[in-house]
Order: sequence, then structure tokens, then C-alpha cells
Amino acid sequence: MIVNMLASVGRAVRENIASVGFATRSFFTLLGVTPGALRRPGLISEQIHFIGNYSLVIIIVSGLFVGMVLGLQGYITLTPYGAEQKLGQVVALALVRELGPVVTALLFAGRAGTSLTAQIGLMKAGEQLSAMEMMAINPIQRVLAPRFWAGVIAMPILGTIFSAVGVVGGYLVGVQLIGVDEGAFWSQMQANVDVQHDVVNGIIKSFVFGIAVTFTALFQGYHAQPTPEDVSRATTRTVVIASLTVWGLDFVMTAMMFN
Repeated sequence: MIVNMLASVGRAVRENIASVGFATRSFFTLLGVTPGALRRPGLISEQIHFIGNYSLVIIIVSGLFVGMVLGLQGYITLTPYGAEQKLGQVVALALVRELGPVVTALLFAGRAGTSLTAQIGLMKAGEQLSAMEMMAINPIQRVLAPRFWAGVIAMPILGTIFSAVGVVGGYLVGVQLIGVDEGAFWSQMQANVDVQHDVVNGIIKSFVFGIAVTFTALFQGYHAQPTPEDVSRATTRTVVIASLTVWGLDFVMTAMMFN
């Protein structure tokens, strides 16, 4: 029984290592066809519009409520120490450094990522990708690459919108509802939020998350079996794998950036 258990564990480890290697090779294949995809920027801009429309509303609404919760919880936490004037700094740093990039990536994976996976998977099930290959059209260059770069470009934009709306939410609760001094709210934020150390690092996080989430969505859709059942399972795998990848990358980048 122990031998069978060890064999099962070894088989699972070997299959996971093979899957990682296959995904890595697919990623570099996608990068290799990028120059051809960039020669048709209209395809990329069309996909940016598509992805943005799918994600913008949920990003704005979520950012507003996250900022409002941060404003309320931050005030409750800071008041016993007489530091409620630093509420603007706390809200802005929490959003720009962590919550903005991370929550945006998770929402993007659940909204646009699943849509991309289902779209590519259904194209494969309908043999549209095979038809492109029969016409000597590279489906990776024509279909996957524009969507990949659209997701990479859209993610930092959506993350910035999330953080900006979140700051507005914190302002509405902290200043307008609770009564924190408005001048202190904005001055503390301006004095303690550094563009290079905080804002730029948050944008870099969003950029990396955009690569990870978008590639995961496209990879799962492109390599799903051409059946409705497996396409639906691929959308679930997209959310799970992308979410875990985002949390892992967030830990690594936070340790490197804010050590």
C-alpha cells in the first residue's frame, strides 16, 4: 500500500512538472509570435475595449466599496491612538500597494479571464481554430496574442482606476461621513505616498498580474478538450490557478519591493 501511495505521489509530481514545462513552452511560443500580432494594432485595441467593458463596472463598484470599508476600519483602528488624521495615508497606501493590484487581478480573473477561456475553448470546440490552420493562419498569432497583450495593457489601467475610486470611497466615509479634517486627509496622503516607491511598484504588480492571469486564461482555453464539459472545467481551472498565482506572485514581489 505504501508503494502504491508513493507511486501515486510520484506520478502526480511528474505530471505537474510536465504541465509547468508545457505551459512555459507555450508562453514563449506566444511571445515569439508577438511581432506579427503587433503589426495589427486594431486587433489589440478591439480586445482592450472588449476586456475593459467586461471588467470596468465591477472594478469601479468594488473599488468604491473597498475604499469605504478601508476608511471606516482605518478610522476605528487609528482613533484610539489619536492618529485619525493619517487616515488618507493609510487608505492610499493600502490601495496602491496591495489591494488595488491584487483585488483587480482577482476580479479580472473571475470576469474577463473566464470569458477569454470560454471564448477560446468554444472556438476550438467549433473547429474555428482548426479552420484557421487549414487556411495557413496561425491561430496563436491571430487569436491568442492580441488577447494576451490586451489583458496585459488593460490590467494596470483597471488597477489604477480601482485605487483611484477606492481613495474617493475612503474620502467619502472618512471626511464626509465621519468628519476627519479634509486638509489633513489629503496632505497626509500627499506627503507619505511616494510615486516611485508606492505607485510605480503597484503598477508593476498589476502588469505582472496581467501577464499571469491573461496567459492562464488563454492557455486553459486553448488546450481544453473540444467538448462543452471540458470547456466549463477549463473556466473553473482559470479562476483557481490564476487566483493562486496572483497570491504567490504578490508575496514574492512584496518581499522584493517593500523589504
